[in-house]
Amino acid sequence: MRPNSLLANSVRLALIGSAAASFTIPVALAAEEAVDNNIEKIQVTGSRIKRTDMETSSPVQITTAEEIQSIGYTNIEEVLNQLPQLEAASTQLQSNGASGVATLDLRGLGSNRTLVLMNGRRLQPGGVYSQAPDVNQIPTALIKRVEVLTGGGSSTYGADAVAGVVNFVMDDKFEGFELKVGGSGFQHDNDNKYIQGLMDEKGFDYPSGNSGLDGKSTSISLALGGAFANGKGHATAYATWKKSDALLQGERDYSSCALNDAGTSCGGSANAVVPNFFFYPVVNGEVDYTQEAFWSLTSDGTFSPYDGTNLYNYAPINHFMRPDERYTLGAFIDYEINEHARPFMEISYMNDNTDAQIAESGTFFNEEYRLDFNNPLLSAAQKQQLQNEFGLGANDEFVAYIGKRNVEGGPRASLLEHNSFRIVTGIRGDINDSWSYETSYQFGQTSSSAGYINDFFGPRIGQAIGAIGADACTGDCIPYEVFTYQGVTAEAAKNLTGTAILNGVTTQTIYQGFVSGDFDYALPSASSSIAAVLGAERREVAFERIADEVFAKGLLLGQGGPTESLIGGYNVNEVFAELSVPLVNDAPGVDALILDLGGRYSDYNTTGGDTTYKVALDYSPVEDWKLRASYNRATRAPNVGELFAAQSIGLFSGSDPCSGATPTASAAECARTGVTAAQYGNISASPAGQYNQFGGGNTELQPESADTFTLGLVAQPFDNFNFTVDYWDIQVEDVISTAGAQLILNSCVYQNQFCDSVSRSNSGSLWIGESGFVTNLTDNLGGRHWQGVDLNAAADFDLFGGSLNTTLAGSYNIKKEYEPVTGLDELTYECSGNVSVDCFAQPKWRHILSASYNMDTWWQATVRWRYYGAVDYTSATRVDTLVENGISSQNYFDLVGNFFVTENVEIRAGVNNLFDKEPPMVGNTLSSNANAVAGYYDTLGRYLHATVTVKF
Repeated sequence: MRPNSLLANSVRLALIGSAAASFTIPVALAAEEAVDNNIEKIQVTGSRIKRTDMETSSPVQITTAEEIQSIGYTNIEEVLNQLPQLEAASTQLQSNGASGVATLDLRGLGSNRTLVLMNGRRLQPGGVYSQAPDVNQIPTALIKRVEVLTGGGSSTYGADAVAGVVNFVMDDKFEGFELKVGGSGFQHDNDNKYIQGLMDEKGFDYPSGNSGLDGKSTSISLALGGAFANGKGHATAYATWKKSDALLQGERDYSSCALNDAGTSCGGSANAVVPNFFFYPVVNGEVDYTQEAFWSLTSDGTFSPYDGTNLYNYAPINHFMRPDERYTLGAFIDYEINEHARPFMEISYMNDNTDAQIAESGTFFNEEYRLDFNNPLLSAAQKQQLQNEFGLGANDEFVAYIGKRNVEGGPRASLLEHNSFRIVTGIRGDINDSWSYETSYQFGQTSSSAGYINDFFGPRIGQAIGAIGADACTGDCIPYEVFTYQGVTAEAAKNLTGTAILNGVTTQTIYQGFVSGDFDYALPSASSSIAAVLGAERREVAFERIADEVFAKGLLLGQGGPTESLIGGYNVNEVFAELSVPLVNDAPGVDALILDLGGRYSDYNTTGGDTTYKVALDYSPVEDWKLRASYNRATRAPNVGELFAAQSIGLFSGSDPCSGATPTASAAECARTGVTAAQYGNISASPAGQYNQFGGGNTELQPESADTFTLGLVAQPFDNFNFTVDYWDIQVEDVISTAGAQLILNSCVYQNQFCDSVSRSNSGSLWIGESGFVTNLTDNLGGRHWQGVDLNAAADFDLFGGSLNTTLAGSYNIKKEYEPVTGLDELTYECSGNVSVDCFAQPKWRHILSASYNMDTWWQATVRWRYYGAVDYTSATRVDTLVENGISSQNYFDLVGNFFVTENVEIRAGVNNLFDKEPPMVGNTLSSNANAVAGYYDTLGRYLHATVTVKF
């Protein structure tokens, strides 16, 4: 056992860390909790060695249950995304390409590099489109606290903890009965004169004035728990339900049109209501792509040269916030047979359904249709125009690429369902007074499906327009009158749509056992004993995604390419150990000096053996001050998708510098990408900013590795003030990633690099049809180098007969450097304080300042100030004029009140984004959704929430 002096010091530092790390937890409360729990040792994220304090050698950010509830969001990812250390990952505010899961992205290094745990154990991967854990399965009603380890944790938990670890600590000792009923919604005053003016120019509709309460959510949670068997056992059970309404982009003025790349005009898609066409003649049996006619259909039934005005505003019908309905239920049970055997079990289930609706499907200039000059769908006037343009005669052929939006058939939607099941069972106990053990078995499974509806079924289009080589349009076939102005009927459109189905199952099985405790000896310079952990683990992961023929062959024209089946898996056997060595304590100038060591060896059946380790040092010169430093070697093995995903054509958002009448790149630069002299200046740009890429997995991948350094100070200089400040440095090598199709294309144009990866079609296009594309496969490429400083502080004051508790959680980003390809320094770019096509909006400084006032009466009030620093715009071409001077700093203010109606009834009501601040608008290439960096900055306006809690 550790001596009382060290225990007292640990308790004081627990007070410091717990108060400073959380947002709004009062210091007095932290002290009370520390005193109440100072005898029993606990396990803190980052180590399996049990200790008496919350502060470890690696920095851990703590968010309390109180803070989670006060923020008011019903989705846990929205709560944690407010932390300065996290960037927005997969959220409910995504529609096009939505996975349907909610993921976390620590430090912006990616969800795959953020290890997510519940009670210190891994969550299984998410669904058919995701290899990252879905935090929707976390029951927010029972979260005790969330611990975020900002630094590598692979030696403790294995792969994936490159950026760090997010551990949801559940209240598995809940006592009593608690019912929570909550409601929330958004409200916004639509008065953005800038974008309203742009829409007036195009004659587009948009909302104005007060939106009323929309995007509403309702939630109910029930928790109950208590002891049984004369106190030997304890059981906690929970059930939750949440339902959110959809909110369309057309319900906000700033998202009611799709801006162009520059943000200066309401753009849209040339795949329009009234169709546009690319025509090419067939000469001696071959398509002559040097003769191109880009024409629009006019109201008189003839063609006219495309002038850029015939665009479809696809924005209003897209989901801004997806509808969602979710159920969770589960239980935590433990029983003490005796001090040597305490069985336990955790069981949880989640069902989540969401729809991701986007604009109507269309032909998207996707396929090349060869037509006879005498095609009966063409009018005599149209035939004459083709004859005049290309010299076609009665027996000639021509090729058409069609851009027709299926407004007659309604919007497309991806119907996403996820069912997650997780069970943990095991036994723990004391071996003797100094040592304990734990063994466990964990099984997690996520079954998921995606049904894509109301998309154009490609094979039927050629038949319906009488294309050469297609079946004759007879029987149930309805001719697709695409050459007749407003000639397409709803019946014909319905006849051309199809449905695609994906079904997937992810399973994760973990066997684990370890022993931990104190040796009965210490170093001569220390009075505290050496502690250790020794354990072994086996983890098996299997992923199966089965695509029907429609998905697998890419037969739906609105998918951008095939989505093929994916089957694969891996297993890993591991041994791990930790050692905590008190070097000195209770000496002059050294109250405590502790060395922490850790190591893990992992043997993957896919990539072989791998070793991770950590070295850390805690130094307390006096009781209320601590210096800490750590080094972690972390790794991430490739996941199933990165290893086994089929290689196929898909889409990327960007631009082609060799497109348009006046390309931004020179003729010589474009020639590197395959543009001929005849094509230069005659290659059409994609009106939707989407181009083809050839991507997929790679079975030759190796694990990526990271070195993480942290150096920090924990202190309580005054009784009512404490703080932590931690410097961190993360450097990742052999990154499992893609170079990026846009970067590959630009590198070929401007640096004469990767030109073998650019394949243009016969017309020079990278988006018309699928013969032109940029190859962008997964590989071990380049590196990442991140640096920053985290600051947490807490202070409390007596004020007007009550107490004012203030906290600050901030993060200063020093470096966010991307090295796309090792050895090509000219491609390295910096994203700290910048935003661009390649850079997420990463401010240098971001913080949350919170103040809570409590008079120990019937009410309590908290105000929060969320601050996002300004970012610069770093694009070489300065395309986006909306942010040509960068994005200014953003300030949001939240207010929440607690009202204690009776001893058993509490009402909590609040407003986030009190002043209804709009998100900063960006152009098409920077937007993640709806002309905004959605899910990061407050996106939908003012958020109102209220919860009633009844507890006995």
